[in-house]
Amino acid sequence: MEELVALFGQMRWQDALDILLVSFIIYKVILMVRGTRAMHMLLGLGVVFIMLVISRWLSLLTINWLINSFLSSLILVVIILFQAEIRRGLARIGRKALFAPGADPGSTLEEVVRAAEIMAQRFTGALIALERRIGLGEYVDKGVRLDAAVSRELLVSLFQTSGPLHDGAVIISGDRIEAAKVVLPLSNATIPGPQVGTRHRAALGLAEETDAVCVVVSEERGEISLAVGNRLIRRLDPPSLRNLLLELFEVGRSRHRRFLVRG
Repeated sequence: MEELVALFGQMRWQDALDILLVSFIIYKVILMVRGTRAMHMLLGLGVVFIMLVISRWLSLLTINWLINSFLSSLILVVIILFQAEIRRGLARIGRKALFAPGADPGSTLEEVVRAAEIMAQRFTGALIALERRIGLGEYVDKGVRLDAAVSRELLVSLFQTSGPLHDGAVIISGDRIEAAKVVLPLSNATIPGPQVGTRHRAALGLAEETDAVCVVVSEERGEISLAVGNRLIRRLDPPSLRNLLLELFEVGRSRHRRFLVRG
């Protein structure tokens, strides 16, 4: 205990800042890869490290030598394994660094609300997933990549039944439409009220597995719904949808605390 107190007594403010920065970077990396194939690769590397500890403890010289040889090229291995995630992460960091000061998340949400209103009036089915903290890269990879600016006109056109991308979900990250025609997991939960279709179950399935917010428009009833957490909020009018989205994404108020709807 005394050694621990002495260690903290010798710590400089630079050391504390260094630890905080490293912790923040690790936290951001975990958030970036969570929900992607990279997370499984990280778990695999964790297993390799556990095997290294066990091999040293049991004096398994051959296995220890093999693992050490593998780890000696760890940086190169990480770059090869995670090249897609590294490229996507750097692009996202650069985009935020360049455009975040002038970006208005409220304008993106407004485009989503307006698009949902138009499609509800036309009885056009739609499913729009809005990324929050947990990355949706795993699902983006299953769709058709777009990387386009968010606009109501583009969203409406994507869900026109005459178009090739209308079947599936559109994923929005920040102020960009990342992909269309995305296949999402279906929820098995019992949903009260009138029977719902595949879009609503897909929206709730994604919301259950991640912290994404999903906006659904029913082509049968022209009804707007919102899925978040394990909840499906139905029969929303445009003002109600707008207020919910602004609250969920904390537009116009402090971002130090994230609002999460939990069932």
